[in-house]
Amino acid sequence: MSSSSPEYILRGLSIYKLLTFIPKQWKNVPVSNGREFMITSIFDSLKSFASHGQLSKAFEAFSLVQLRGSYNDSFDLIVQSISILLVSCTTCSSLPSGKQLHGRIILSGLEEDSILVPKLVTFYSSFKLLAEAHTLVENSNLFHPCPWNLLITSYVRNELHESAILAYKQMLSKGVRPDNFTFPSILKACGETQNLGFGLEVHKCINSWSNQWSLFVQNALISMYGRCGELDTARNLFDNMLDRDAVSWNSMISCYASKGMWKEAFELFDIMQSKCLEINIVTWNIIAGGCLRLGNFTRALKLLSQMRNFGIHLDDVAMIIGLGACSHIGAIRLGKEIHGFTIRHCYHKSSTVQNALLTMYARCKDITRAYILFRINDDKSIITWNSMLSGLSHVDRIYNMGENFTVTLLNAKIFEIICCCGMLWWTCMQGYGMQGEGRKALRLFEEMKSVDIKPDHITMVAVLSACSHSGLVKQGEVLFAEMQSVHGLSPRLEHYACMADLFGRVGLLDRAKEIITRMPYRPTSAMWATLIGACCIHRNTDIGEWAAEKLLEMKPEHSGYYVLIANMYAAAGSWSKLAKIRTLMRDYGVAKAPGCSWVEVGSEFVSFLVGDTSNPQALESKHLLDGLNDAMKHGTLVMTDDYDISDDIF
Repeated sequence: MSSSSPEYILRGLSIYKLLTFIPKQWKNVPVSNGREFMITSIFDSLKSFASHGQLSKAFEAFSLVQLRGSYNDSFDLIVQSISILLVSCTTCSSLPSGKQLHGRIILSGLEEDSILVPKLVTFYSSFKLLAEAHTLVENSNLFHPCPWNLLITSYVRNELHESAILAYKQMLSKGVRPDNFTFPSILKACGETQNLGFGLEVHKCINSWSNQWSLFVQNALISMYGRCGELDTARNLFDNMLDRDAVSWNSMISCYASKGMWKEAFELFDIMQSKCLEINIVTWNIIAGGCLRLGNFTRALKLLSQMRNFGIHLDDVAMIIGLGACSHIGAIRLGKEIHGFTIRHCYHKSSTVQNALLTMYARCKDITRAYILFRINDDKSIITWNSMLSGLSHVDRIYNMGENFTVTLLNAKIFEIICCCGMLWWTCMQGYGMQGEGRKALRLFEEMKSVDIKPDHITMVAVLSACSHSGLVKQGEVLFAEMQSVHGLSPRLEHYACMADLFGRVGLLDRAKEIITRMPYRPTSAMWATLIGACCIHRNTDIGEWAAEKLLEMKPEHSGYYVLIANMYAAAGSWSKLAKIRTLMRDYGVAKAPGCSWVEVGSEFVSFLVGDTSNPQALESKHLLDGLNDAMKHGTLVMTDDYDISDDIF
């Protein structure tokens, strides 16, 4: 049989070869319907091969479709076949095969086909070849919004928001009318770029072109206005919605959280719970993270427990929030339970979770476990070293580093940012510093440099803080001087604060005063308070009163600052100045916050406030404490190391 025979297909593919993959039952058909049945069988085989990712066989079947199809039915079959093959090429990530199909489309004059153009846009977008996708849409001259929607969505998915806005403008200029699938993507682009002006234009288009807004569009508008800081407008839209879904509530809560409006976020969350509405893991984490941010560590942990009770699978973000709460209140037993949970669910392999675990153990004074975690980490990044340096540090409390960290963490999804930097070294070194092991922290710092890990600003805060807590003045001065000359790091406010604290702790108050007054930053209230505290310890009333005047000029709202100054005046016998401080507190409406302690009872935490009699167990607890006090006074108290871990939450 000659190669030109109709029984032979492209590239010498025989019709008999096709019989090997056509099901047996398809072959038993009447002769009169043979041709019609054959083309249907080939097409069905093509779909089957394509759906199972067998591209080579699918393309063989496509060759047969082109050959065996009649003139009347070949056009529709070819379009459908190419469409199916493009989807398969996209799924199988086969760029060469897809490009071959594109060439076949051009040769067939189908480059403006309404079915194939969207498939081509999706295909090229899956390989992030957005320039090719844009050219396709631009040259297609189709007036249906589908190809443009796919292009704009692809730009937004790849965080090319300006390109998405440009494509939307081009879409309008060509007379293509957007639909309810266009607006969510372009509104997200406006929100991400905080382009409120263009967002308002899109909103006007929605009002003029849409008789009835879809829920997706309304949710996108809320999110856009929230990201652009227009919280009142977002809330007005939210309140006027006839129907709301979980996304509506989550979007509004996220808007409040992103701007630090936690009271409003908590109120909406409570309403969601009271209405028994679906709450997704992101919203749970946002609210729990907000509690952590505001110092309500007990509620943060209770929220995680509620998530478990509702059957929500805790993710690595929830683990980090829980470990952060445990580290702040010293709940090492619960921290160990969370550690076990991370191991059972393989979260412990995440660098961010390792970082949080190390920090928790170091802050809970278990520096040995922290160091073990540090050493068994085979892939130490700068985050790893930084965490090891500063786990027990209270730097985040003094310089408010933790506030910015928590907000960034919640809004950016929470924790991928940290993965590229490196904190575990930080925790260990600072942990040594807080334990009075500053020299070990310095050795760890040298080891970090020896493995070619370049210190960053966070590293220097940790190691300077370690020097401060261990009284290593000379070493601290050398490190501070080497920041610029050796490491190329310009000292920031927090580094000057570390040096002021270093000098203040050892009684070099004139040097502490000098570095505060000469630094190129405006001193914070915390820095003045640090100097006042050092003056109280070393009984230097002159510098202490000078620092107190500077602090009072800032009119701080924190009651602890006024108490610190009052104690200094009381120790010096300056009763008139003490009375003035109390008057200022009354005039400014500053009230001393009552002290608060947490006690872990079983699987729950009970908080106790000074002077609070509302707790039903307050009287019983007072009797117990009085008994313990008497036992300790008379030496009859027997201590035990037994620590029963029961009622595991995790």
